[in-house]
Amino acid sequence: MRNMLLSILLLGILTCLVGCNMSGNTEHSSSDVGTTDSAQEQIQPQSDQEENSVQTVSEPYTKDTSISDVMNDPVFGDYGRLIFPVNSGYYSGDTLGDLSLTWYSHIDADKTVEIANYFKTHAETGDTIFYDIYTEEEKEADPEKENTGLFFFKGNPGERFAVCNAGGGFAYVAAMHDSFPHALELSKKGYNAFALIYRPGWDTAVEDLARAISFIFEHAEELEVDTDCYSLWGGSAGGRMTAYLGSYGPAAFGGDELPRPGTAVIQYTGHSEYTQNDPPTYSCVGDRDGIASWRTMQNRLNAMSTFGIDTEFHVYEGLGHGFGLGTGTVAEGWINDAVAFWEKQMNESEENAE
Repeated sequence: MRNMLLSILLLGILTCLVGCNMSGNTEHSSSDVGTTDSAQEQIQPQSDQEENSVQTVSEPYTKDTSISDVMNDPVFGDYGRLIFPVNSGYYSGDTLGDLSLTWYSHIDADKTVEIANYFKTHAETGDTIFYDIYTEEEKEADPEKENTGLFFFKGNPGERFAVCNAGGGFAYVAAMHDSFPHALELSKKGYNAFALIYRPGWDTAVEDLARAISFIFEHAEELEVDTDCYSLWGGSAGGRMTAYLGSYGPAAFGGDELPRPGTAVIQYTGHSEYTQNDPPTYSCVGDRDGIASWRTMQNRLNAMSTFGIDTEFHVYEGLGHGFGLGTGTVAEGWINDAVAFWEKQMNESEENAE
C-alpha cells in the first residue's frame, strides 16, 4: 500500500514537471509568435509606405497638370520656377496642355508633358538636372543672376555636348518650346545637351552663354562630356546668341579663353553679321516668318560660304515664326538633318586631328 502511494506521488511530481516544461515551451512559443507578429506589423506599414511612395514617384504629369504644380513640385527645389518663363506675362494657360508662349507657334502639348515628366523622373531618382553657373556670391551681388542656370539632358558618358538657347525677344526665355525639346531629342541620340536659362537683354544673354560654356568646360570631367567640336543651338533671340558666340568665342563676352563651337545651328533669326572665322552653320526658317526674313538668313549663309565655311540652309513653305521642332508641320524632322550636319563636322574635326 505504501509502495502504491509512493508510486502515485512520484507520478504526480513527474506530471507537474512535464506540465511546467510544456507551459514554459508554450510561453516561449507564444513569445516568438508575438515578436513575429509585431515585426510584421512594423514592416507592413513600411511596405505600404514604400508602395505609396513608389506610386507617388511614378505618378506622371498630364496635360491637365497645372503649370504651378510643376513649378512648385518639391522635387525640383528652388529651380522649378525656372522651367517656365520667370516673367509670367509672356505665357498664358493654366495647364501643361494649355501652355501658350508669346511669338511662338505649333507648341506641342505632348512634348511639354514629356519634358516635365523627364525632369520629374530624373530628379526623383537623384540625377542632377540643373546646374547654377554663377556662385552664391555673384548672385548676391547681382540678384538677376538668380534667374540663370543650365538644365542638363544627359546623353552617353564621354559624348559631345550641345548648348540650346531659346528665344523670346530678349524679353523672356521660351525654353519649354524653343530649347528643352531640342535638348531632349539630342540626348535621345546620345549627345549631352544643356538648355540655358539666361537673363533677358542682349548683353546679359551673351554673357550668360559665355559663362555657361566656360562652366561646362571647367566641369567637363564631372559632367562626363567631350568638349571637342561642341555645338551651339538657338532660335530667334537664341539664334543671335549662338551666332555671336560662334563669331567671337566665349572670351569676347566675359567667358574663358576657349575654342569657338564646332557647329552652330540657328533657327528663324534675322541676324546678318558674320566673320570669316564663323563655325560651320546650319539654318532653317519658314517662308511666312514675319519676324525673321528667310532671305536675310540665306544671304548670310551664302556670304559665309564664300569664305569656305560649310553651311546648310532650309526654308519651309507656309511656316511662320517659332515652330520649334516643327512636329506635325513640313519642317518635322529638321533636327535630324541638323544633327547629321554636326556629325559631319565632328568627323572632319577628328580627321584633321589625325
